[in-house]
Amino acid sequence: MKYRQLLFNAFGLAISIVAVSLAPSAETESPPNIVVVLVDDLRWDEIGCAGHPFVRTPNIDRIAAEGIRFRNAFCTTPLCSPVRACLLTGLHTHHHGILDNINRSEQSHRLKTFPQALQRAGYETAYVGKWHMGNDDTARPGFDHWVSMQGQGTSFDPLLNVDGRRQTFAGHTTDVLNEKALAFATKPREKPFCLYIAHKALHPELTQRDDGSITDPKAAQFLPAVRHRSLYANAPIPRRLNVKDSLQGKSALLREIEGIPPLGTSTGTDDETVRDRLRMLAAVDEGVGQLLEVLEASGKLDDTVFIFTSDHGYWYGEHGLSVERRLAYEEAIRVPLLIRYPKLTSAGALRAGSIIDDFAISIDLAPTLIELSGASEKMTVDGRSLVPLLRGEHPRDWRTSFLIQYNSDTVFPRVHRMGYRAIRTERWKFIRYNELEGMNELYDLANDPYEMRNLIREPDAQSISSDLNSQLDNSLKE
Repeated sequence: MKYRQLLFNAFGLAISIVAVSLAPSAETESPPNIVVVLVDDLRWDEIGCAGHPFVRTPNIDRIAAEGIRFRNAFCTTPLCSPVRACLLTGLHTHHHGILDNINRSEQSHRLKTFPQALQRAGYETAYVGKWHMGNDDTARPGFDHWVSMQGQGTSFDPLLNVDGRRQTFAGHTTDVLNEKALAFATKPREKPFCLYIAHKALHPELTQRDDGSITDPKAAQFLPAVRHRSLYANAPIPRRLNVKDSLQGKSALLREIEGIPPLGTSTGTDDETVRDRLRMLAAVDEGVGQLLEVLEASGKLDDTVFIFTSDHGYWYGEHGLSVERRLAYEEAIRVPLLIRYPKLTSAGALRAGSIIDDFAISIDLAPTLIELSGASEKMTVDGRSLVPLLRGEHPRDWRTSFLIQYNSDTVFPRVHRMGYRAIRTERWKFIRYNELEGMNELYDLANDPYEMRNLIREPDAQSISSDLNSQLDNSLKE
């Protein structure tokens, strides 16, 4: 069968900005509390409920068991600073202006975020953790309570800005942030609250300059809490088939770069590094359990929208890659997304533990929480509320494709000049590089889920790539 005959008729790429004006939610008698747990660099498949063979994440898994798991959740820019702005604003990277990991502190103070709307609607709001849109640790608009760190922060004994006062706290950073989040969640109050906790884990220890560059990427270490250092000792690390990708057809990755070894099985992430990442996750899981426990003890758990997600993924050696998260392959763009809110799901067609296969992307978080809060304020967003999906509905106009983008930087030589715009549909992925001529990529995900065969030069695929290229142009104009 010709490739052009396999092309989906409806791409449904929803890129245009829309205004969201929402009346109080019919599903709730009073506004729900909101807890968002954001983990740094966590892959979609590194948690137990996603089928990992040995990792123990019982509290994270509980959210999925008592709530909903999105099997096809993705970020729209696989890079820390931009996607964090996507989550908070509901806007694509080219609309909110946090284009990369360069120190964009000033711009991040001007973002229009969903916590600002919730605050004006009567919520008590808190941000706890890593802001990472610049090195400035001072409070951003929209938060009544602020606990954050400069830039990447440290894995132990963090220096935190707590409501304008800087103080060093002893211990593992994940534990300290868990304690701060717990203190806010258990505070007596009359208002509903929104707690956004953004962990440093699973990010390695790095030294970063103001321009976003890393002083020594090879010195990066994942540092778990002391009590978790022996977890999973000698456990065999699962590897996807594309760790053996020959890279044939991936001209962008085959470029010769001075001082950098060619990609291959030896350039991927080693087993002990993967174990250390999962060891860091153990403290995150404990914090999730603590929050679930105190909310349940106070009778507030079922009145709380509890969300667990990540900014983007990480490489285990797929395509020979390790630290360069920025590329558009599945391992970098797929994220976990778990939502527990039984008052909504039980009123619809879904049962606890259900899985949703529709596309959910990072810019959907803001409009979803605005709608669930019942806030009446208008907010301009690119994303869509996930509430219909959580009710068990299947909107006919739901997206069947989405935009992915990355703006090149100089942090890692391997991805220098590899800025791109890409479209992922239910079957196809088209990647168009901004600066690299003749190196675009096209993958048939139905027959090549590991993205090992670039079809861009195949005669039968020309109509598909041409159509996707046109859609990409139209989406960016809109």
